[in-house]
Amino acid sequence: MTAATMTNINPDRPQPKFRPLKAWMHMQRLIANKEDTEQVFLIIESLNGNHLLKDFERFVSTERGAAELRKRTYLPPLLDDHGPLYEMPEGSVGRVYAEFMEREGLTAAGLVAESEKRDTGWRDYDDDLLWYANRLRDTHDMFHILSGYGRDALGEATLLGFTHSQQGGLGVRFINFMGGRQIAKVAPKEADIKGVIREGRENGKRAKRIIEQDILALLPRPLDEVRAELGIAEPILYHRALKILADAGIEPLATAA
Repeated sequence: MTAATMTNINPDRPQPKFRPLKAWMHMQRLIANKEDTEQVFLIIESLNGNHLLKDFERFVSTERGAAELRKRTYLPPLLDDHGPLYEMPEGSVGRVYAEFMEREGLTAAGLVAESEKRDTGWRDYDDDLLWYANRLRDTHDMFHILSGYGRDALGEATLLGFTHSQQGGLGVRFINFMGGRQIAKVAPKEADIKGVIREGRENGKRAKRIIEQDILALLPRPLDEVRAELGIAEPILYHRALKILADAGIEPLATAA
């Protein structure tokens, strides 16, 4: 690493443990209550091991990632200030994001609160790895906007497939797989839930890494333009499946994470 990309990771930070049984327990709770966002964080923590460190090293090895680390922007208060976002042009990333968050009753601060409910001691270390973990968390709803996947159960499961292709992590992959599996149990065969999940993973793999982008610089730009620049394909099978679910009288819009 060059001096410009030297990182600060506390050497006393504990090594994450791989706990598949704990992850399974939290998955059952998430299945029982899809609005229990805390379970998502617990599943990821139980399965990801040292993947976060590996992904962080990949992030800072790029010019864009290193530049974002040097700025160390904390996104939640900026993304929750909807006034300036509504002043941006209609169809811009920022305007669409603000409309989405208000329509869904979400705030970036709310996701922060969910992630900090459990006291594992992991957040006691204010270093670059914590900053990166926060960035992954704080861009989740921006991933919804850029990828085109909604907050319905299928959209959340498929977005995690998109996210896994971009960032990896066994915990994210597990939730993606189980979410798709649960939906496939009740969906008509023609909805092709496996195909929807696969499409999400492929779209994420082909696109440029969203986490490395200057999020604030994207906000005033047209959403369609940004999607094209990042190589984010339209989620065709997902929208088709939503229509099939709705026509079959299956509620596809149950709120998830």
